[in-house]
Amino acid sequence: MRGYFAVGAEGISKPMNLGAILRTAHAFGASFAFSVSAHHRVTDVYQSDTAKSATHVPYYEWPDIDAMALPENCQLVGVELTDEAIDLPAFRHPLCAAYVFGRERGSLSEEMQARCQHIVKIPTKFCVNVSVACAITLYDRTLNFGGYPERPLMPGGPGASAGGPGKKFGAHR
Repeated sequence: MRGYFAVGAEGISKPMNLGAILRTAHAFGASFAFSVSAHHRVTDVYQSDTAKSATHVPYYEWPDIDAMALPENCQLVGVELTDEAIDLPAFRHPLCAAYVFGRERGSLSEEMQARCQHIVKIPTKFCVNVSVACAITLYDRTLNFGGYPERPLMPGGPGASAGGPGKKFGAHR
């Protein structure tokens, strides 16, 4: 796949959540990570980010939205549970994107939402943890660009058919 993506959070206050976001971004191959108006001590981040992702993925701390400096062709995608947002499963991800998530006890600011080219939502009954939202979004991006074959019609992995169970990986006997 060509293109790139980044992951960030606005107003994040819990170091463990930021650490989980950084680790998830690193695991999925993010080009960089960022925070905007974060309230945390970076040293605490390593308690949840044992991969020390900031040493492998560039990490930018911007004090406010005006200081954000995304690449010119990068589309900002806000992930927020709003009525107007696009359901994530129906969203075509931009080739070059920066995904921004809101604070733990609130939403993306109106100013941040106004800066976004797209607002998407994970179709859940209520908000999930910000680091979980990050993982779901990046997994969806992977499916969007991953080049995986279509899923079989019957339960199971590739090769599943009406006459057999298909491949079973790690099945308990």
